[in-house]
Amino acid sequence: MAHTYDSLSVGDTFTFTRSVSMADVQSFADVTGDDNPIHISEEAGAASRFGQPVVHGVFLLGLASKVLGRDFPGDGSVAVSLSAKFLRPVPVGSEITVEVKVAEKMDRHKHVRIRLYCYMNGKMCVGGEAVVIPPPEA
Repeated sequence: MAHTYDSLSVGDTFTFTRSVSMADVQSFADVTGDDNPIHISEEAGAASRFGQPVVHGVFLLGLASKVLGRDFPGDGSVAVSLSAKFLRPVPVGSEITVEVKVAEKMDRHKHVRIRLYCYMNGKMCVGGEAVVIPPPEA
């Protein structure tokens, strides 16, 4: 069920967890054209400062976008802005938890400011915020 502006409250939280496989990373590289070897090559990843292939940071933001658009607030949400900092590399094969939390309701335009975080093994790897227009009343 989608959450409307009126049904959301500051502090409301939603989490989503999934693993990111090499097939996921390769598909992302194929779709976007970002085939940087540090992401898709075992050899290049091993030779990098990270010692293994790492997930594209923007792939992680895509997971956050999925949460905002499909889960919370849900179907019909429209992103107005998104900003994020990439805090640590995420090795391919990692399990990621996306957490979103309502930080502010902006009455003038009925937008909602949402803090978003991605965690790997309990450590934050992405931190940011989004402004969304929640779904309209049904």
